[in-house]
Amino acid sequence: MIKFVNLVIGGAAGTVARYLLGGAVYRFTGTNFPYGTLVVNIGGCFILGVLAALSDKKFMLSPDARLLLMIGFCGAFTTFSTLIFETDSLVRNGQMIRAFGNVFASIILGFLLFRLGTFIGEII
Repeated sequence: MIKFVNLVIGGAAGTVARYLLGGAVYRFTGTNFPYGTLVVNIGGCFILGVLAALSDKKFMLSPDARLLLMIGFCGAFTTFSTLIFETDSLVRNGQMIRAFGNVFASIILGFLLFRLGTFIGEII
């Protein structure tokens, strides 16, 4: 039960943080470029990187803290950080082709399928 609570609390905090940070960036930069999302995504990558090092290298995060912060908070804050984390895992395991394939599929195919989905959604 505590695992579920950690996910809910972390996810709620990540969602609110994403909304507040993205909104603040857009108020500062305007909306001609998705700077809010960019800042959230690269910020999430940084946060997840710090947490991964604290967890995996320094052993400073308990499994419950990892669930709360890495999966709950960062997962809700941005899934892009999870993409980068998982791609880095592939790189660390010597799977460079899979790592680049993951980035390609996630970014390029994700965008193309998003556009296809919008097209289909518009004609329904």
